[in-house]
Amino acid sequence: MSQDLKSTVFLPKTDFPMRAALPEREPAIVQRWIETGLWERIRRQSKGRPLFVLHDGPPYANGNIHMGTTLNKVLKDLINRSRQMLGHDANYVPGWDCHGLPIEWQIEQEYRKRGADKDAVPIVQFRAECRRHAEKYLDIQRKEFQRLGCLGDWDNPYTTMAFSSEAAIFEELAKFLNNGSLYRGLKSVMWSTVEKTALAEAEVEYHDHTSTSIWVRFPLTRALDPALANAAVVIWTTTPWTIPANRAIAYGEEIAYVLIEPTELAEGSTARVGDRLVVAEELLESFLASAKITGHALRGRFPGTALASAKAEHPLKGLAGGYSFDVPLLPGDFVTTEQGTGLVHVAPSHGEDDFNLGTAHGIPAEDTVAPDGTYTPIVPGFAGIHVFKAHEPVMAALAERGALLASAPLVHSYPHSWRSKAPLIFRATAQWFIAMDDENRLRDKAMAAIAATTFVPDKGRNRIGSMVESRPDWCVSRQRAWGVPIAVFVDKATGEPLRDPEVCRRIADAFRAEGADAWWSRDPQEFLGEKYRAEDFEKVDDILDVWFDSGSTHAFTLEGRDDLRWPADLYLEGSDQHRGWFQSSLLESCGTRGRAPFEAVLTHGFVVDAAGRKMSKSLGNVLSPMDLMKTHGADILRLWVVSTDFAEDIRISKDILERTADSYRKARNTLRYLLANLHGFTPDEILPDEELPELERWVLHRLAELDRAIRAGNEAYDFLGPYKDLLEFAAIDLSAFYFDVRKDALYCDHPDDLRRRAARTVLDRVFDCLVRWLAPVLVFTTEEAWRYRHGEGADSIHLECFADLPESWYRPELGERWAKVRDLRRVVTGVLEIERREKRIGSSLEAAPTLYMTHEQHRLLAGLDMAELCITSGFDLVEGEPPADAFRLDDVAGAAAVPRPARGEKCLRCWRVLPEVEPSPEHVCQRCTGVLGRLRVAA
Repeated sequence: MSQDLKSTVFLPKTDFPMRAALPEREPAIVQRWIETGLWERIRRQSKGRPLFVLHDGPPYANGNIHMGTTLNKVLKDLINRSRQMLGHDANYVPGWDCHGLPIEWQIEQEYRKRGADKDAVPIVQFRAECRRHAEKYLDIQRKEFQRLGCLGDWDNPYTTMAFSSEAAIFEELAKFLNNGSLYRGLKSVMWSTVEKTALAEAEVEYHDHTSTSIWVRFPLTRALDPALANAAVVIWTTTPWTIPANRAIAYGEEIAYVLIEPTELAEGSTARVGDRLVVAEELLESFLASAKITGHALRGRFPGTALASAKAEHPLKGLAGGYSFDVPLLPGDFVTTEQGTGLVHVAPSHGEDDFNLGTAHGIPAEDTVAPDGTYTPIVPGFAGIHVFKAHEPVMAALAERGALLASAPLVHSYPHSWRSKAPLIFRATAQWFIAMDDENRLRDKAMAAIAATTFVPDKGRNRIGSMVESRPDWCVSRQRAWGVPIAVFVDKATGEPLRDPEVCRRIADAFRAEGADAWWSRDPQEFLGEKYRAEDFEKVDDILDVWFDSGSTHAFTLEGRDDLRWPADLYLEGSDQHRGWFQSSLLESCGTRGRAPFEAVLTHGFVVDAAGRKMSKSLGNVLSPMDLMKTHGADILRLWVVSTDFAEDIRISKDILERTADSYRKARNTLRYLLANLHGFTPDEILPDEELPELERWVLHRLAELDRAIRAGNEAYDFLGPYKDLLEFAAIDLSAFYFDVRKDALYCDHPDDLRRRAARTVLDRVFDCLVRWLAPVLVFTTEEAWRYRHGEGADSIHLECFADLPESWYRPELGERWAKVRDLRRVVTGVLEIERREKRIGSSLEAAPTLYMTHEQHRLLAGLDMAELCITSGFDLVEGEPPADAFRLDDVAGAAAVPRPARGEKCLRCWRVLPEVEPSPEHVCQRCTGVLGRLRVAA
């Protein structure tokens, strides 16, 4: 093409870079948002709109963000931005959970490194160090979340350690105190001997653990059935260290038991020939194998009820002068025949079932294990030994008394602390609880609230419902220092907590003024006032479970701010929060307000690697979002989030991100193509809808379809389907079809030609819709594209709403027609691809194919320029049977194509091959001759 002709072709023109360079460009955009006060401008602009409130589940202010927090925060940002662009006032107040064990643990580690003793430091000083640690990581995480492109009130977040928050958290606790639901009781709870505190279920994770299981004989000293004279019952346990705390044996009333007498023993067996042993009949074979009993005689068979009122001798009787008490046999509905012997040793201090059974029969839970996991002085023979080092001395003492029948290692799932990773024990201690089933009926209220809540996905309802339905009373006390204290006084004379609203008000006022440190820095008499004497009361120094802290955030955030409202429209967190924040918020709110603090709950899965494995440093599969943003940019991570089914576990790897980056490049190139072909576009070019060709009206229909899908998806919190459709629309409907078809008109038609004006009219509308729909996801790229379209002085895309599209654009019948047209087009492009591959043509413009079709198909194509749609220089339509060797597609019945070369010469301007070109002096087609003439006249 000569230089003169080239200058007459309207080639795309834009400075919008093909190379995204997101790691370099994104931080500057974040800074511009901060400097121009984008968040504040959005809030001012949104005044009077319907509120949408997504209450932030607070991340822990400890450490940098990870892929899990990235997924969570991006999802929240996507939802808030989408709701904002749908016309809501989506005010987002981020929050942080600042109290609790993880931070305290970090400070303790620092103490240990320098050989210091935390307990030797005044508690207020230690708490100040915890506060500084939380402040440090709160600021780090705030900047990291902003780098992800997340918008929010970052200058005014809520934190659980703010003085006002600590006061509000105590006020929430005081409501349970004053309505009688808060009580102190002795119960067996999960205890960390490393952190020296009780743990909630949400702070526990389960790992495989190898325990030593033992079979122990308890000689019967009394039995109603004479056949059991001189017999011994056999128990099985995986915690030998609990044997010194044994106070009873549980049996199943419905279980069948047998009395056997060993007659033959294998080498190494510690059983005795002639012994009389009782085990469950169903578990006899496994017991005989474990005890190496190779021959036995059956001496009796009886139901569990025959063991009623029986008593046994403790197997450690006489050790260090102790264990001389009777061990009663009691019916227990938790006894099964899944493992063991069908007889369960009961240590009320060290098991929930054990504790409950002991309580029901007046057997106290004794203080046998200290907070650090060592036996207390009341345990004969083992005082001072750590329970995790006790199995050998306990087994040795049992063997010495002929009570140990067998032992074996057992790998099983066992509770561990999620922070220290250390195994836990059950330990009976005095703790503070909120009752689930007292006269305030917290369980019933919570179950009703679950039924009234929308869950996304709906299976979350059953998950949290089953947990609440069966959970015990809520243990809210922790024996730690960094947290909101259980600021309660206990009457020394009655053991009852003081329930006085005036005292509670004085405590809350002090916390609001000075923070919760006031509980330790002030004289207790100041809180008690003139009505009570401090010496008559015990001052409780336990702190609150951090789940109570975060479960109360609705009270001081949703109710505490004028720009939010209670209840929230949505709570959104990972699926583990059914037993964590969702549940603690539900229970706290139902206990104080009678309903849930949310209308809907959305849960997402966990981030795992490409093989579905949990992210772990030991596996070497951990990916840092901050590192990934240095190579890929935040928009790629955000697109990864929306490209996944977040209801399930979400996989990520460098390969997955590369595929995401490829999808991003296609979306960016679509925006770039639109910008380039809208260069110089003015409102004067716009054609009314009724003057648009059918192809353009089909594009508008597709926009209307996508608009409906995106709006419906937002209502249902379904982003995967609509955004997948949107990206496919950009890559397939636009780039691979419409842009290709209209390239000739855009490049070669005269600027005033209706076909070119129609195309540019639609490109303008496509860009306007596409950039808005993508804005909640590709927050940086769309901001950049918007400014290239409207100028550097343009306002942010994030001040815009989704476009309101005319109802007339939605034409389902047009969509159906063009789906069939494009099927027929695929038959043609299929045969042309073969011609190109065989090098019989170089471009589709060198072809003039023939399409054979049915009568209905022929009618379908009436009025359409198939040469234009298939980007060929000629086209023949034939109604009838095609030749046998014609090209066909199995899924397009009745149509077949035959390739033929185009006749004529190549137009040097538009490259179409036409007979009319040869006689032209400039070797151009008639269309191009006309355009050139008009351009020269205008010049």
